[in-house]
Amino acid sequence: MTILQTFLADLVKAALISDDAASLRWRDEARRAHAVIASDPSAVAGLKIDGIWTLAVHEAEAPAFRASETRVSFTLPVACPFSLADITDPGFDIDAGVERIVGSASTG
Repeated sequence: MTILQTFLADLVKAALISDDAASLRWRDEARRAHAVIASDPSAVAGLKIDGIWTLAVHEAEAPAFRASETRVSFTLPVACPFSLADITDPGFDIDAGVERIVGSASTG
């Protein structure tokens, strides 16, 4: 698993979980992963973001996490809602990123 997949999975988990404390923990994990990415953007350059997004969504929706993912039932988009340029930006806003994921989902 790449740091990019970890980062995206952490964002998705934060978006799926309605418990504020648990969501904050995943946001903190995403901040740590983002710091690694922002410190060396070349490490993720050239990666296929949509493929990694798919892997991250599958990781976040793993059975081990389903019991705590109680926000709403929604379907995440096939394409990543972020570009690599968004993600490597040192000023990437984690909280806004989580809300962007929620906003890009189809609710069911």
